[in-house]
Formats: sequence, C-alpha cells, structure tokens
Amino acid sequence: MESNKQKQTKVIVIGGGAAGFFFAVNCAELHPDYHITIMEKSDKLLEKVRISGGGRCNVTHACFEPKLLVKNYPRGERELLGAFHRFMTTDTIQWFEDRGVEIKTEDDGRMFPATNDSETIAQCLLSLAQAYDVQIRTRQEIDTMTHTDGEWQLTTSSDEVLKADVVFIATGSALRMWDMLRHMGYRIAEPAPSLFTFNIKDPRINGLQGISAEKVTVKVQDSRLEQSGPLLITHWGLSGPAILKLSAWGARILKDRKYSFQISVNWTGVMTPTETIDFLKKHKGEFPKRSVIGKPLFKLSTRLWESLCRYAGLSEKEPINWADISKKDMEKLAATLSNSIFQVTGKSTFKDEFVTCGGVELDQIDLKTFKSKLHPGLFFAGEVLNIDAITGGFNFQAAWTGAWIAAQNV
Repeated sequence: MESNKQKQTKVIVIGGGAAGFFFAVNCAELHPDYHITIMEKSDKLLEKVRISGGGRCNVTHACFEPKLLVKNYPRGERELLGAFHRFMTTDTIQWFEDRGVEIKTEDDGRMFPATNDSETIAQCLLSLAQAYDVQIRTRQEIDTMTHTDGEWQLTTSSDEVLKADVVFIATGSALRMWDMLRHMGYRIAEPAPSLFTFNIKDPRINGLQGISAEKVTVKVQDSRLEQSGPLLITHWGLSGPAILKLSAWGARILKDRKYSFQISVNWTGVMTPTETIDFLKKHKGEFPKRSVIGKPLFKLSTRLWESLCRYAGLSEKEPINWADISKKDMEKLAATLSNSIFQVTGKSTFKDEFVTCGGVELDQIDLKTFKSKLHPGLFFAGEVLNIDAITGGFNFQAAWTGAWIAAQNV
C-alpha cells in the first residue's frame, strides 16, 4: 500500500521578498498538499516591502488599463501587456482586500495600505504563509542548482542538499544568482542602477535642501530623455519623481556616460523661453508695482524663486518692481526659469529600496506562465528578470503579477 501513495510535490522558493512570498502563498492556496519552502539568504524577510514608500509600502498604482500600465516600464513594456490582462492593479487590490487589507489611493495615484504602515502588507503575507504551513528558512544561500531525472537538486552554502520538483526564483538583483544562471545557460542583461538621484553642486540650489517644485520638466542634454513631474532639492542635488523617472528611462545611457552629463530644468513646467517671456511681459503689464523677488511665480517656493532671480541678475538688496524690469533682465529671467542648465557629477542610490535594471532576458521566459523555456519546473518573477519600472508602485505590481501567474501554472 505504501508504494502506491502519490509523492508529495516539493516546491522551493528562492528569495523571501514580495514576489517570493506572493508566489508561495498563492501556490499554497491552490495546492494545500504541496510542501513549499522559502529560502532567504539574509535574516530579513520582505525587506523591500517594509521600507518602500517611506515605510508605508507603495503596493501598486491607480492605473487600470493594461495598455497604459505598461507605459511605466522602461524594460518589459511589450512583454508585460499580456500578463497584465491576466492579473493587474484591480486584481492586486482585490487580492489584498479579500484578505483583510484595505488599500487607499493618494492624489498622485500611488496606492498604500489604509493603515499607512508597510507592516500591514508584510504581516498579511507572513500570516498567510504560516496558515498554509509554508516553511521559511533564513540565512540560506543557494550555491548550485542542477536538474536531473525530472528533479531539481540544490546545494546551500552550508553544503546541505535539497531536492524539489519546482523551483521559483525571486532573488531580485542578486548578482550571485545572475552568475549562477549564466552558468546554467541564461543570457543576463548587465545590471545598472535604475532609480537614482542626481548629484549636483550649484549655487542656485545650495542651502535649499528639502524644497520642492510642484511640476518641472527635466531634459538630459544631447539625448531624447525628458520627464516631467515634481522635483525635490536634496543635500546631494536633485531628486523627486521627475528625476527618478528620468533615471529609470535613461538607466543604460546615463551609465554609459559614467553619470557625468548636463540637464536642463524648466521650472515653469512646459513653457518655452519665448512663451515664458510673453508670460512675464503680461505679468509686468498687469502688476507693474508688484515686487519681483517678493512674489514668486509658477508655484515656486519663495526661497527657490529668490535664488533663481539672483542668478538672473536681480538683486534682493534693491527691491525691484515689475515696472523696473528691463528687456535684458526679462530675457535672462525667462532663460533661467525655462532652461536652467545643471552639471550632474554622479548619482546617489539607496541600495535597499531602489531598483536595478538588468536580469534574465525575457525571451527565455514564457510570459504566459513565467516559466523558463530552458528548464522544466523553473519559474521566475520580480527584479531577477529584466523588468523594471519608474517609481510609484509599478515595480511591486510587476512582482505581484509574475508571482501570481507562476503560481497558477505550477
């Protein structure tokens, strides 16, 4: 009788982050008889979930059309379209709400747990893993992987040998795993930072850290790279959504330039220099006796506006009204507002939270199942693949989608 019993399917998940846990609990829900183990090389589980969004966890983004959603992925846009038709933003929201986690939307489209606490998401996934008897092992790094006779054999850094029928890889941008996959025959797109801030030393922004502009347009000189959105002045230079989006779309180009390049910042948002001059002339005609430096335009903060005015040659020591502005002053102020050139001398990243582009080339993966085309019983999702997005919850959405689809196809 014993020999007739069906062998229990063993599943090993490599990586204890968002994609790893989401796959594990969805697979366990579908197959309660499977033996599922999560192997995490560090002693921290769901670390990116915990720190993302300033500790609130930017779960996803309020974009509900797959064709629009994919436009936020510099790498993976074409390949993710079909996947998002199967599991996307609305499915993510429903999945968490069905399990007791309410999701809220902010004005900029970012979506967070209603508690404003990333622990809500982490505890949801951890509790489900415990409820479904998913085994979790930390400080467990995989050294080798081989597939013979229909079975996976994995060795750990402590020389332990593990066997599995299915392996799911969700190791993010871990270089060691990419090296291992190269030896297994996979092509890996070389990694490069994807979301980073620009290091800039310039008198126009010195001492203004913490000040933001509501909407600017930033262009990388001698390229077609351009993004609009909020901008933040930091101790290191410039950050905020406009900069982060630009760094994502320009990840490869800016790496090739060794992070030394010039950008143009249009503080007006979208006005050309000519349109800016026309606007300033009209403003001068309407408010001739109004102070130039004391009354900021374009929703800029007082301190930033003053700094730009000083750079344009207007002295705050001599109060000037708009009636006193000469044609030359007007042209210089318009140029400063619509086309401020800054020299970027490097980048700053926060390695735990920010994203890396690169990874397993997508033509080696069946995106209908997120299963390897090269090896049976091997699945991938998350940043281990050559998929990455701009800031705003899109990277998590790609992880949820890939992990869910993989779980349905084990």
